[in-house]
Amino acid sequence: MSQPCVYLASGSPRRRELLRQIGVSHQVLEVGVDEAPCPGEDPTAYVSRLAIAKAEAGRDLLGRDLRDHDPLQSLVLGADTAVILGDRIFGKPADRAEALAMLRQLSARTHRVSTAVALSAAGATTLRISHSEVTFRALREAECAAYWDSGEPRDKAGAYAVQGLAAIFIADLCGSYSGVMGLPLFETAELLDAAGALRWQPA
Repeated sequence: MSQPCVYLASGSPRRRELLRQIGVSHQVLEVGVDEAPCPGEDPTAYVSRLAIAKAEAGRDLLGRDLRDHDPLQSLVLGADTAVILGDRIFGKPADRAEALAMLRQLSARTHRVSTAVALSAAGATTLRISHSEVTFRALREAECAAYWDSGEPRDKAGAYAVQGLAAIFIADLCGSYSGVMGLPLFETAELLDAAGALRWQPA
């Protein structure tokens, strides 16, 4: 039986890097999903809804595409990450002022990072969620401004990247490093294994 083809419904280079890290050969699907939270939406419900929407939008795109694939042997991964302080969801900052405001609020506090990953296969979409806690040391205004000027926070939930320069801000991380980065590999591997996808396996 042929191996299913894995598609990633995300343009994120971090998610691509993480899939390569565990030996998952994949192709990218660019999908457009409105990422605005619904009024009063719980953060876990928010990331779950978006991960499922991205995976299913990718599957719909495959159905309309002329690329050479077998829909029954195609798996589409979607993921979404939110930085959460209290009950507030921090998405990607719209501009410098919003990024600096986010970093001020995260300074010297512990926040939660929730990442949902969904796998859409023929006839079904399954979901896993990773929750982590991240503690920032106290941040100085000047270093927050310099961090914005580095360009790194512009497309990152919560205005920071755990794998980048912001690593020096993080005093403690409890949970999944890859989940904070944008794709929890433990949960992703569970989904791919259940669907029979090929990945790195120990000898």
